Amino acid sequence: MKHQKVSDLMSDAVVRVQRGTPFKEIAHLLQEYDITAVPVVDAEDRPVGVVSEADLLQKMWGGDPDLSPEHEDRSRPGGGKASATDAAGLMTSPALCARESWSVVDAARVMARHGIKRLLVVDEGGRLIGVVSRSDLLRVFLRADRAIRTEIVEEALVGSLGLAPSSMQVDVVHGHAVLSGRLPDDVSVTVLEEHCRRVDGVVAVEFRPAGDTGAESSAPVGP
Repeated sequence: MKHQKVSDLMSDAVVRVQRGTPFKEIAHLLQEYDITAVPVVDAEDRPVGVVSEADLLQKMWGGDPDLSPEHEDRSRPGGGKASATDAAGLMTSPALCARESWSVVDAARVMARHGIKRLLVVDEGGRLIGVVSRSDLLRVFLRADRAIRTEIVEEALVGSLGLAPSSMQVDVVHGHAVLSGRLPDDVSVTVLEEHCRRVDGVVAVEFRPAGDTGAESSAPVGP
């Protein structure tokens, strides 16, 4: 089974600036496009950093790292953003980027690890081609239940586990998948649930053995 890729969900309309873009122009762009950060690219359109609202605000309070340690300038020792006048001095570098070929799981994992809301997306040559946000990734949970059910049957049951499509009743409601039937001896409930969780849009998986009206197992999907 293949998760959706970052390229399927990203926005390819990305406002960007150069290293020499002045402070005020960056502030105007953030306001005009209603965005909170803008990537800084080199002459070949490769991301070299990101300027955020927080970076600009250091100009207001003087950039004292004691006031905002989480916004300390990682690009140069001792800070310096309070006196910066262009993107090169304001940006946080390096920029965290995702490849267009990454799965939504890969992107979500990096966002969670670094506590960020979006990732710049680059092609194989490292050039900026888009941006993907947390809200973009959450769109996988808006998939129709019918599409989720079809993928569970075709990809998880038949494709991965080698079961007959009629061997298990599959019902999906609001992303909650309930599978009813009998499993062969060489397939455990844990393995069945794990394969079903790999389907984009699945929120939880529950297996009910044939003749059992209760739930033998139910578990939420992790990142």
